[in-house]
Formats: sequence, structure tokens, C-alpha cells
Amino acid sequence: MKRAIIVVLDSVGIGELPDAKDFGDVGSNTLVNIKKARPQTDLKNMCALGLGNIQGEDIHLLGKTDSPKGAFGKMAEKSIGKDTTTGHWEIAGIITAKPFPTFTETGFPKEVMDAFEQAIGTKTLGNYAASGTEIIKDLGPEHVKTGYPIVYTSADSVFQIAAHEEVISLEKLYDMCLKAREILSGDYGVARVIARPFVGEEGNYTRTKNRKDFSLEPTGTTLLDLAKEKGLNVTAIGKIEDIFEHRGMTRTDHTTNNNDGIDKTIFYTKEDFEGILFTNLVDTDMIYGHRNDVEGYATALEYFDSKLPEIMAEMKEDDILFITADHGCDPTTPSTDHSREYVPLLVYGKNVKAGVDLGVRKSFADLGQTISDYLGLNANFDAESFLDEILK
Repeated sequence: MKRAIIVVLDSVGIGELPDAKDFGDVGSNTLVNIKKARPQTDLKNMCALGLGNIQGEDIHLLGKTDSPKGAFGKMAEKSIGKDTTTGHWEIAGIITAKPFPTFTETGFPKEVMDAFEQAIGTKTLGNYAASGTEIIKDLGPEHVKTGYPIVYTSADSVFQIAAHEEVISLEKLYDMCLKAREILSGDYGVARVIARPFVGEEGNYTRTKNRKDFSLEPTGTTLLDLAKEKGLNVTAIGKIEDIFEHRGMTRTDHTTNNNDGIDKTIFYTKEDFEGILFTNLVDTDMIYGHRNDVEGYATALEYFDSKLPEIMAEMKEDDILFITADHGCDPTTPSTDHSREYVPLLVYGKNVKAGVDLGVRKSFADLGQTISDYLGLNANFDAESFLDEILK
């Protein structure tokens, strides 16, 4: 039974793309800069697969090996953007030529906010770009007093709604997000509407694990669609279900954090099925990257690395493991936003050739095309498969 196991280490970039200057990201190199800022960072198991052998400035600092156990390389993003949706969609075969709209400078237009407030029957607070933890600290007390939801955005294409769980129930907050999703289309079609519930008292507000994303539906046929149509199992772990608007999946497990996501990846790898296991590990981005927490980011990477042998040990004869990312989010730079970077590509399996340098791929979609070829899905993505290079 052929299976592809995809693990996306959210925001784990590996060096600026040639057009990084157009995105304000010159100097970003998430993995290498973390290693420079925290030299003791040890990713020995990923390095054993070839992480430190990937082409690029100072990548060898991560730990080069003479005998990589896997195939290795890096991928450029062909789509225009550096957000979660764009990156994951490209991995699954969709190239986004027109970037999703952002509203960083001015917030959302009056016509959008008027329509949203009319739809939910109440006024709102905020409507500007901000850190999620900062805006609930600043506007949380007024929100609790008035009951008005807090709306904010970021450099990403997002419309975020924050609300205290004791002021606005989760059910009502999710309904507000659905109403916003209906309004936010066309020129205002942001990639994601995100529910950001929080709890606590003034001065000590804390966001909960009840976040929920409401994405645009994929604009084309994805790898997941093709696999499901063929009758294969498609298991989505973490926020994969939200990113693809619940399309192309046969089983989902939303998980609560990285540790849960890793445990579920091991759990489902033990099972017998044919198809795709697709995991997103979001903490590196959401908790550490956006907060410029180098120590937390490095520790999360090390934990995944320590659990990698357990994933590999459960792999079956025809399994292929792909470890990659969706964009960068360098915690060592002044910016707290995503960064326009290459992403690493590590490939391992009992039938995968060791030590193959896959070089610099022109698109994340090369990964999707390769999996399509392996599973016989007949995809025709704008990409180049590397299946022949890796199979024994």
C-alpha cells in the first residue's frame, strides 16, 4: 500500500527568495538565523536526513553529514505570496498568480465593516493591523464592557475576530466568522477569516485553543481532491482541514498543538491504509515566529526532531515521508510577519535513495506532482516531479 506522509513545519523557511526585497524580507533565513542566534540548537535527526546538506548560504551550520539517509533540497514558491494558504495550496498543486488582498495600512473598507456589522447586528472594535495578543490586551476591557467583537488584520490576508468566550459564545463567534466569510469575496476575498477566542481577566487575557479558520475554497483541483476521488484515504492533521476548506479529505483530526499533532502523526502512521497523511505543525509559526521567540521556536523544532525517529520507525515498506514548510517567519528579524523564503525538502523511505541532492526546486508544487505520480493520481500541475530521482 503506497502512502505519502507530508509534514509541514509551519514557517520553517531556509533562506530568502530572489524576490524577497519585494516583500520586505531581505536577510530572512528562519532556520539558519535561529542556529546563529542560538548555537546550541540541535536538529540531529533532520540533519541525518540531509538538512545541513541543502544548498544555500550558511545552511551547513545546521550540521552537514557525509552520508545523508534521505534525499534533500529546497523549494521556491512560485505563487505570489507568503501566507499559509498560498503555501499549502501550492504544495497541493495550485499556483496562486494573484496574491490574496491585504489591508495592513488602512484596515478594512467602510463598506465591508458596515456590511459585517449589519450582518451580526452589533458594532465592532479595532479594524486595524495588530498583534493578536496586543490587541486583546488593548481592547479587551472595552470588548467585555460593550460586547462588541474585536476585528483586526496583519500582513497576512486575514480578517480576524477576537472575542472573550464568556462574552460571545464560541457558537456565536463561529457564526460571525461565517457571515464575514460570505462578505469577504471578490476584491475583498482574504485568504482566511479566523476566530480568535480568549479568556481571562483584564491584564491577563489568554487566547484559547478554540481558534478556527474559515478559508476560501481552493481555486482548482488539488492533490487531495484527486486522492479522494480515486478512493484513497486522505487524513488531515492540524489546520489542514481549514486551509483546504474541508475539501478532499476522508478523515480529519484538528489537534490542539504541535505535540498533539506529532503524536497523531505517529498514531495514524501505525494504521493500515493507502493514500495521504497530511500534517501541519503550527506552533513554530503561531506561537513563536510571530512573537519573535527564538528560544521557543528552537525548542519546538528540537522536540519535533526528537520525535522524528518514532515517525520513521512506524513507516511501512512503501511509505514516503516528506518534511517541508509553507513559508518563513524568521524570529530573529524586527518583523513579526511571515517571510518570503525557500522551504526545506527532506524525503525518506525504505525505497528512497539515500544522499540524493534534489537541488533547488522551482515550485512547491513539485512535491504535489511527485506524490501524484507515486500514487497514480494523474495530476497535471505546473510542476516537475522528482519521483524518478528518489526511488530505488
